[in-house]
Amino acid sequence: MFQLTRSVTWQALERLHQQTANDRISDYFKADPERFEKMSLRVGGLFLDYSKHQVSDEVLKTLLELADHSALVQRRAQMFSGDIINVTEDRPVLHTALRNLSDEPVYVDGKNVMPEIHQTREQIKRFSEEVRSGEWKGYSGERIKDVVNIGIGGSDLGPNMACRALLKHRHPELNFHFVSNVDGTHIQKVLKRLDPATTLFIVSTKTFSTQETLLNAKTARRWFLDGAGEDADVGAHFIAASTNRKAAMEFGIREENVFEFWAWVGGRYSMWSSIGLPIALSIGFEGFIELLEGAQEMDRHFIEAPFAENMPVLMALIGIWYINFHGAETQAIVPYDQALHQLPAFLQQLDMESNGKSVDIFGQPVNYKTGPIVWGETGSNGQHAFFQLLHQGTRFVPIDFIASLKPESGFEDHHFALLTNMLAQANAFMEGSQDSSQLDPYSCPGNRPSSTLLLDELTPKNLGALIALYEHKVFVQGVIWNINSFDQWGVQLGKRIAGEISERIDENSQDFDASTQGLLALVRGHFGERQSGAAAKAKAAEGGKKNTAKAKATQSPAKQDTSS
Repeated sequence: MFQLTRSVTWQALERLHQQTANDRISDYFKADPERFEKMSLRVGGLFLDYSKHQVSDEVLKTLLELADHSALVQRRAQMFSGDIINVTEDRPVLHTALRNLSDEPVYVDGKNVMPEIHQTREQIKRFSEEVRSGEWKGYSGERIKDVVNIGIGGSDLGPNMACRALLKHRHPELNFHFVSNVDGTHIQKVLKRLDPATTLFIVSTKTFSTQETLLNAKTARRWFLDGAGEDADVGAHFIAASTNRKAAMEFGIREENVFEFWAWVGGRYSMWSSIGLPIALSIGFEGFIELLEGAQEMDRHFIEAPFAENMPVLMALIGIWYINFHGAETQAIVPYDQALHQLPAFLQQLDMESNGKSVDIFGQPVNYKTGPIVWGETGSNGQHAFFQLLHQGTRFVPIDFIASLKPESGFEDHHFALLTNMLAQANAFMEGSQDSSQLDPYSCPGNRPSSTLLLDELTPKNLGALIALYEHKVFVQGVIWNINSFDQWGVQLGKRIAGEISERIDENSQDFDASTQGLLALVRGHFGERQSGAAAKAKAAEGGKKNTAKAKATQSPAKQDTSS
């Protein structure tokens, strides 16, 4: 069986790491005045500078050979054509089809899925236009003013990030809120500011069985009926994005308001589907299409560009160089744009859920590192929080700096200061300061690598391209590591055990380990004797009714929620 670490190219990279370990990035620039021009490229409204990396010409050449010798060309073609590449779930992976705006067919099991995608896209268009225009009315005949998305993971992080990133494009009469945490304080905080008569809930759950989402959705429904009256039309205020139409309808959602998406769309790749409905409601359907256009532009680049000029491939290879040969454990994402403050959290799931694997596609344990720990914060806040460790600490942390070039009118001085701070930091990480001894506490060693990604402007199209860029980067790394980037059995394990504990907290708790038993006893002590089955559910529902205020319909509309 093929072993990656025994390949000629991998071993060549190991030797190159030994040979170049003490190279300084700044010396590469001194040796080659054209390094910036050679190691930067543009795709549409995105510009990437990858010249500030500890990557010599020979290293880059060998990394490209690693890609050439992998199954990347084949796996990329399989992904776009609808072949089964999610081998553990026996599914194709077709988030790219969701942003296919052409008439080119995409087949799954011999069936062209594009008509279904176009149909759902038209459904999103009609609905978003009805809500945005005020044509869609709530139970009392008033227009919708607040939209609450209830989801978790990919059903929350993608639309949440995009809506906040594109806030300046938001409909002026619509406010958006995102509830994901099963902690009751989260939904309570959101609901207490809203009016049932003017609130629309989007229940986003692939299977309509996600425990956290359903609990929050039921709480929202109970709040709505308490405020609007038991006879109020739930269907005018609740819609769903789900593959499980039957369960959504049983919840009280009208059949025509169940927005379909498909099993071949992974949650973290789903913002291009009906999961992106909040985006269409916020920025308009045309803006949503622009988002898809940007992603499709990056798709075409990923397919067509040679590896040496391919933005996702180059970013993936540089990441592999650091993870597998320099021992990097983490990757920092630092957007110098407050609108992108949710981007690190989104990319965290995208990368860590995709490539956090220790077994290859053949079921064999890997003997090399796979996905990094992804984390980050906006600049310049990060400068005053964790940059100290990056400059002088013992950890080796590659950084992605991300910024938009166009300033907001009237805030040009702020934006100039922001961008110059970012560029200064990237330079300081590379150059360091060693005016005296390396043991000097004032000294920064430098030679810390970074990429800089610049958006001409933070538009829906450029945001779409940026997200697709990282999607493909993660995919390329997964292919080279020979792992399945599209399952998440670790997540499923946590869900299953959580369900078992919830069901068996009163009976058969002795089946769990001593620690879990002891902690369950402490939990039980704070809740008293729990009833089980239907009685417990009835008790909970009755308690919710007693403890929820009845006067919600007279409340004033909420302001934009930027914290939920």
